[in-house]
Amino acid sequence: MTQPANTREDLVTVDEFYRLVPDGQKADLLNGVIYMASPDSCLSDELTGFITFLAKGYNSAKKIGGVVKGSRFAFRLTRFRAPEPDMAYIRPERVHLMTQREMKGGPDAAMEVVSRDSRRRDYGEKKRAYEKAGVAEYWIIDPLKSRVEFHRLQNGRYELVPLEDGHIFRSEVIPGFWLDVNWLLSEPLPDVYDCLQQLLR
Repeated sequence: MTQPANTREDLVTVDEFYRLVPDGQKADLLNGVIYMASPDSCLSDELTGFITFLAKGYNSAKKIGGVVKGSRFAFRLTRFRAPEPDMAYIRPERVHLMTQREMKGGPDAAMEVVSRDSRRRDYGEKKRAYEKAGVAEYWIIDPLKSRVEFHRLQNGRYELVPLEDGHIFRSEVIPGFWLDVNWLLSEPLPDVYDCLQQLLR
């Protein structure tokens, strides 16, 4: 992780970020500072894969037409901000804003799986960056604290979404898509194919 810059002249731009960070390396550019990601733990990797599989499978089976991106794809929010969410969803009507390298603007839903070194950013800088960019939903999965939060943009500010029956989150961004928090907090995770079939019923 780089140290925060002291002057605007020291801040890294998005274009410089792309030149400095090798392809395939997970990193975020937040307020002109590059944060290189540590290797995923087994649980973080499994959680990210689990949720991404569900979102991609659901989007494909329902023929929604949106796009689900993984953790190596950047979103150019401003000149000095280009986060790479662990998972992101883009609505069909905004897919045209994507290029091979990036998307101009934020996704419609962003998800972060919290690690020890990303906690402050996931709950702080990234949340504020997504909020300011108008990202409609922000999902925070924190396996270390057995904590899950879903935030929805209301009048330009994130509000915590209450869970249905205390454990079900229903997305307003991905039509009909829902997640059971009990799945996400289980060790080991449940069978992902069984969970997808429940979503598709």
